[in-house]
Amino acid sequence: MGTLRRLAGLPAGRVGKWAVIAVWLAVIVPLGVLAAGIGQAQDNDETSWMPSGAPSTRAVELTRREFPAARDSALVLVYARQGGLGAADRAAVLDDRNRLRALGDVTGPAPSADGAALTLTVPVPGDAMESGEATRIVARAREIMRAGLPAGLTAAATGPAASRADAADANGRVDGTLTLVTVAVVALLLLVTYRSPVLPLVPLACVAAGVVAAQAGAVLVAEAGVVVNGSGAALMIVLVFGLGTDYTLLLISRYREELAEHSDRHQAMALALRHTAPSVAASAATMALAALALFAADMNSTKGLGPLAAIAVVAALLAMTTLLPALLTALGRGVFWPAVPRRAAPGARTAHIWRWTGRLVSGRPRRAWAVAGLTLAALACGTAFLRVGVLDGGDNFTRVPESAAGQEVVRAHYPGGATAPVLVYVPARAAATAAGLARTAPGLAASGPAETSASGRWTRITAVLADPPSSDPARRSVEGLRARLARAVPDALVGGQTAALLDRDAAMDRDLAVIVPLVTGVVTLVLGVLLRAAVAPLLLLGCALLSSGAALGLSALLFHALGFARTDQTVLTLGFLFLVALGVDYTIFLMARARQEVRERGHRDGIVTALVATGGVITGAGVVLAATFLVLTITPVVLNIQLGLLVALGVLVDAFVVRTVLVPALALDIGPATWWPARPAPAPRPFGQPSGIGSPPW
Repeated sequence: MGTLRRLAGLPAGRVGKWAVIAVWLAVIVPLGVLAAGIGQAQDNDETSWMPSGAPSTRAVELTRREFPAARDSALVLVYARQGGLGAADRAAVLDDRNRLRALGDVTGPAPSADGAALTLTVPVPGDAMESGEATRIVARAREIMRAGLPAGLTAAATGPAASRADAADANGRVDGTLTLVTVAVVALLLLVTYRSPVLPLVPLACVAAGVVAAQAGAVLVAEAGVVVNGSGAALMIVLVFGLGTDYTLLLISRYREELAEHSDRHQAMALALRHTAPSVAASAATMALAALALFAADMNSTKGLGPLAAIAVVAALLAMTTLLPALLTALGRGVFWPAVPRRAAPGARTAHIWRWTGRLVSGRPRRAWAVAGLTLAALACGTAFLRVGVLDGGDNFTRVPESAAGQEVVRAHYPGGATAPVLVYVPARAAATAAGLARTAPGLAASGPAETSASGRWTRITAVLADPPSSDPARRSVEGLRARLARAVPDALVGGQTAALLDRDAAMDRDLAVIVPLVTGVVTLVLGVLLRAAVAPLLLLGCALLSSGAALGLSALLFHALGFARTDQTVLTLGFLFLVALGVDYTIFLMARARQEVRERGHRDGIVTALVATGGVITGAGVVLAATFLVLTITPVVLNIQLGLLVALGVLVDAFVVRTVLVPALALDIGPATWWPARPAPAPRPFGQPSGIGSPPW
């Protein structure tokens, strides 16, 4: 324990601070070189978003192994005119076909039965789909399609290749913007908080170092086989900024309190670290261990987020408990200019708000927690408006992409599944049986010829759905086909877009059912170890669950008002993780301070003192963290927007209601039994108000 304390106090030492800064300067360059490979480390292949071991995923893997030439994805160009195509329209399509041959072997034009549409199909190689070259191919095809288009002729690029390109374009446009906006939001809030033009630059530099360290860690785990995709990399940046800023506010707030009591800044920082580092470390441990519970997920994209989130938490913790205190100590009191804290400085100008809150909660604690609890329960009723389901196609974007609009054109003139066929894989010996079942299966408009693999072991049969691939009738058709094949050909695999949607839906339902109780158990155990109590962890967990329900209900009402068609199960899974783990953070900060105060003042005065002392900083941290997650709403991806709104609302509910009223009121009403079986041994003294210096001026 003594060694750990000495290490924790190293950044505050007269020599130690320079040693810490030197170590960071020595490692930041190699870490930066490693982090520069984060783009190449990302695996945005379709299987990285699919459930591991699912039939559709195994179908993709079998295609790569047995049908390498069939890895191509279709880029479908559809041309349509209301009332029927004319000679000029057909001539324009033929001209496009000739120019598109520079991109690949073009098939078509394929006419619709009503004579109002034609399609051209360009195969996009599998290697191009995995390398990102597909985006350039799709963009060039669209240029050719639009050049010389006759007036009144509608044209759109759709199909799997266009859908992937549109998704990549939507995510790619915001990668740099997301980071810049996050930096701007955090910088502005820190500037408002401390009213200093210099101080915000220090934590921002430390957060930047944390981001570099986190990205370097992501590259290393990617090399070890962990799936790292674009969404995970973006979420990691948000976590480092959000948590890093939270830890910053807690440390600087306590540092300013100690500067008001001690003239030696090294002693002040050592005391600040001694008081804040344990609760910050406990908070980080809770979040990291809860994130690692995502390893139990079936969805590859969800499973990969576990280690990425844990790495982000550890990077933020290391940067803010080593580099930040070392820099602050080295820069001295002048870093707070113009509001330089002096010894025996007066209390913060907003301290009276938290004194009033303390008196309000402690006056009638039972009424306080009852009102807060009923309010949260009422908000949770908003979950009745929640519509859960996989976000696919245009539903996952704020603006309908061209590929989704093109699918609607195809649907109007061709069988709904023309651009996304069902792919059936069976052992070659059962090809005839499977082909017969596919031809007579309900919901299939057509069945193509069988294709045998180069090894001769497998046969692939292509079938076209009568309904759009994302529709409920199409899903029922694929379920029926799978059931028929399972009885006659047990080794059969059914893949394709609709099959993948079915498997994703089932996997995400399963992940939600498994990860929610797993995260709950992990958080309960961590709280028990931290607080060395049995009652307090259950109290805090119950409050966190009620807060999560309220945030979900409030979010459901907001999603309904914004017109979102559905809420993806991934939003609920990740949202629960962040709401519970991050929400418990603030109660950890409160209760850790409460344990210190209870020993000196007794239970009642200790709880109220902790509430008043931490009120400003925790509320400020909640506002900053919520604003950081709200940055996700600038993306055009509905899943990111929903996750950002859900977590932001949950953090605000937790900071302003749960931490401020519900938890302290319950602790006061329950009394010293809150700490059972521990028995704090207080040395009571008259209730005294802490200085509160450094509390953000909200």
